[in-house]
Amino acid sequence: MKRLEQIRSDFVNALKALEEAVSQATTDLEVDGAIQRFEFTYELFWKLLRAHLQQQGLVVNTPKECFKEAYRLRILPDEESALKMVDDRNLTTHLYDKPKSREVFERIKLTYVRLYNEALTRMQAR
Repeated sequence: MKRLEQIRSDFVNALKALEEAVSQATTDLEVDGAIQRFEFTYELFWKLLRAHLQQQGLVVNTPKECFKEAYRLRILPDEESALKMVDDRNLTTHLYDKPKSREVFERIKLTYVRLYNEALTRMQAR
């Protein structure tokens, strides 16, 4: 239980930092910083989901498995966006294309932050 609470706390802090970054980013450098915060937040998010699912006796080993199971259990509101987030996270690791990075940034800002918040609310309600 303690591990789950630590991951949740780390995730909440990372999410706050991400929300701040996406609300203020206008320059390329700020967008790049927001994307980096997304990468960190994403890692904590899927680990939080995995720990939450493990507490319920479910074993998942990859982000995609984790997101599919979380969607099945109605923790995630949107499976398609969650799976797209996996693709975007993998893309950002090697992303040097300015227009593409802006597309990912917009999805982070408009979709993924909302998805994180909704999933966190649903996990806390259980």
